[in-house]
Amino acid sequence: MTGNYADYALLKEDDPFEECKNWFWYGINADETYPKEVLEYLQELCDRIDRGEEKLIPVTIEDFREIEELLDVVTEEE
Repeated sequence: MTGNYADYALLKEDDPFEECKNWFWYGINADETYPKEVLEYLQELCDRIDRGEEKLIPVTIEDFREIEELLDVVTEEE
């Protein structure tokens, strides 16, 4: 930021409540909303993991680094 905050401040005639409310609803509309079924599936999956019913594949930092390197190679080829 350049320190030029004047355009981002509330003006004297602005109502802070209205400004806050409008930004709240803007933020709600900007987010992705998942269907209830997706959220219920994820919750059930977490419960199955906690109970040990799901097989987990351990991943290390080295695995992530290898994936990043592979992605870099693919990006360079394009």
